[in-house]
Amino acid sequence: MPLIAITISHRIVTTLLRIAFFTLLYSAAAGAEEDVDTPEETLRVMLQGGSASELSELVEQQGGQVSHSLHLINAVGAILTRAQLDEALKSELVTRHIDDLAIDAIPDETPETSSDCEIGAGLELRFTEKKAQWRLFNKSDQSALLEHIEIRWPATLGKIKTLSLEDTLLQPASYEHNKAGKIVAAFSTAEDSASLLPPKSSRSLGIAFTQVDSFSGIKPPRQSDFSITASFSGDCKVELAPAYDNNHENFYYPQVVGADVLHRNGITGKGVTVAVLDSGLWEHPSLALDTAGKRRVLAYYNAINGAAQTAVFDESGHGSHMTSILAHSGATQNDGKPNGSYKGIAPDVNLVIVKAFNVHGQGDFLDIVRGIQWVVDNKETYGIRVLNLSFAARPRWNYWQDPVNQAVMRAWAAGITVVAAAGNEGPEPMTIGSPGNLPYVITVGANTDSWTPDNRDDDYIPDFSSQGPTPEGHIKPDIIAPGGHITGVTRPGSTLMKQYPEYRLETGEFVMTGTSQASALVAGIAALLIQLEPDLSPDDVKCKLTSSAEPAINSDGFLAYSPFQQGQGLISATRAVTLGESGCGNVGLDIHADIAGFAHYQGPAIVTGEGKPSLPGLDEIVSSLPASKGMSEHRKWGVKDHIESLPDQKSPRPEWIQLYHRERDAIERLRRAPAKP
Repeated sequence: MPLIAITISHRIVTTLLRIAFFTLLYSAAAGAEEDVDTPEETLRVMLQGGSASELSELVEQQGGQVSHSLHLINAVGAILTRAQLDEALKSELVTRHIDDLAIDAIPDETPETSSDCEIGAGLELRFTEKKAQWRLFNKSDQSALLEHIEIRWPATLGKIKTLSLEDTLLQPASYEHNKAGKIVAAFSTAEDSASLLPPKSSRSLGIAFTQVDSFSGIKPPRQSDFSITASFSGDCKVELAPAYDNNHENFYYPQVVGADVLHRNGITGKGVTVAVLDSGLWEHPSLALDTAGKRRVLAYYNAINGAAQTAVFDESGHGSHMTSILAHSGATQNDGKPNGSYKGIAPDVNLVIVKAFNVHGQGDFLDIVRGIQWVVDNKETYGIRVLNLSFAARPRWNYWQDPVNQAVMRAWAAGITVVAAAGNEGPEPMTIGSPGNLPYVITVGANTDSWTPDNRDDDYIPDFSSQGPTPEGHIKPDIIAPGGHITGVTRPGSTLMKQYPEYRLETGEFVMTGTSQASALVAGIAALLIQLEPDLSPDDVKCKLTSSAEPAINSDGFLAYSPFQQGQGLISATRAVTLGESGCGNVGLDIHADIAGFAHYQGPAIVTGEGKPSLPGLDEIVSSLPASKGMSEHRKWGVKDHIESLPDQKSPRPEWIQLYHRERDAIERLRRAPAKP
């Protein structure tokens, strides 16, 4: 059963993709005289009601043009004049129309702390023959002055001998009296070009040490043993990330969620087809080929032009990165030797690639519906079992009225497990995006491992991860998954690569953060479960994932995060296989009645007297203290770690001790069960 058991009352909404709704207006050339006949302005609309074929005939009878035939939701996209639309709306075939396809109101926000800072810091500290080097990027149109720097390093390297930007020495007088292991230096002369980063350029900060003549031939120190903070003019500060060891060889998140254990036991997603609706695919071998080197992309569909193609070019780069997280077929290595695991979560899945987002990462909702429709229509042809939707938009309608959600509900009802991103609009409540606000789907928020994959005590939910409830009061996200600094491959020259050069590793991989990444990871785990149990329904997949998730629990027994932040908790592939249950997914919801319009469902969320969203009894299960970001001595992930970390004299809460014993007994039964032939 789910860890957070709350009865639902049913009564008759940087780098996540944004759904943008565009207005295409056609008008006469500017400067035409008033007495000259000019073409009437046209509108881009959606009509819904009768069958798509009947609506298409209606549009054509009025002299309009059908742009999208959306039989999955009994709708069409059309281009009509206002007069043509008014006539069409007189027909009983039309029960609903949308003529406001303007740009979505979601702002393209960036964190306040970096909104005025256009300096990017490379993720890696490289050790060349003579120096440690850190790449800095000035993405603004103005020069940036390096004003202050603070560096910590292993004292065994000695003192800093020289600091330089590219090949130009920084002012030696600022650091010549430094001590081994730490330096604080200020560069205050604005006229000194040595400390300037020119506009639209990058420079390497070079650090030479007194006790190291050459890094060649020796094992370099770990990046996590260094700390660098560089402050630039304009109150702009960047820091060196701790980074992972050998990130090119090991992406780590398969290990964090336990997928590596399944890989070593032959569970790699083989025989399962996953559809990725995104911005296209870069035909990199690790994406296009499985672990045996065989082609595994079964089909490509361009939902923007409505055509099946032999490839769908990924201008944005987002879709390729999502596919990499889900299905990268490259082997994970330890010290240059394969360890039996792979860099992607489900490295042997078959793929169907649907392109609905453009070079800027924007998509028209009519194109998105058309893409989902194609997936449903071709489910049997390609054996599609999972659909990943790593995008979100602010809900504009009730969940059952949203055209994208209407299409997604039909995909779920057709037997396709749909995984959706929660959104990157946190930390405020009620920021879950569409289609993640749909009660049926698996909605995924993000957590981060703080660059320490072997230590969960510093894992936390970052502020950007969107929070529930939905406008209809449903608890979302359903689960959280790793979404911080997720490594993958994407197309060189893509929009993402151009906008964020600092996130590219020297070996070519690209590192991104967001609930998009968390969603793709969970879609991969869903494929692993389906390989093991092909008869699982989407509801059962959801039940297995949520019932086996591990919530963050404080030492006092209260949840560290509310269900609106963590859902049922942090995903675990191995726990989903061993402890995941069936029969608890979407209990009390009737998707067929929902689709037919006979019933729609309200979640359990309430509004307090202070106007804040809550749940009945929430104060009795959630800590009143804000969760710490980073290392915590009091927070543990999962009942097992919570119980076993408590001192002997402290008694656990009864509900946790009951669950602890139930899980322990289940594991013991599995251990004693005879091996399958």
